[in-house]
Amino acid sequence: MSKVFQFESPSQSPGFLLWKVNNYWQREIKIILSEFDLSHGQFVVLANTFYMGFENDNVTQMDIANQVGIDKMLTSNIIKALLKKEFVSRKEHETDTRAKTLKVTNTGKALLKKAVKSVENFDKSFFANLKNIDSFNKELLYLLKGK
Repeated sequence: MSKVFQFESPSQSPGFLLWKVNNYWQREIKIILSEFDLSHGQFVVLANTFYMGFENDNVTQMDIANQVGIDKMLTSNIIKALLKKEFVSRKEHETDTRAKTLKVTNTGKALLKKAVKSVENFDKSFFANLKNIDSFNKELLYLLKGK
């Protein structure tokens, strides 16, 4: 074997394994969310907009982008799609005239409730074979802190 790779086989590479697991997980999530006419990005933005609305009446597009970890342009495109589907509404910010606030509509809430149930059921079965889900989550959070 040449000295191109550090690992003797792909199954020893954590990056490659993460890539494969992520692709498999995202493929299944995409199938689930297609039943709700949502892309994965739309689901994540919708869910986080709803969640953040509990703590803040003035959730902005920038707040969502920061929470979700995606850039402003992608966030803007996703929000436009959610507005078109009437899953979110937008209004003027109470104190910042440059910003708009977002809220999940009643239609969005009803859809989100069903979609979350399906996604969480899938996640429960997908991650069921992990020895310790809490430890796994802590490790993922640790990796995110290093970014």
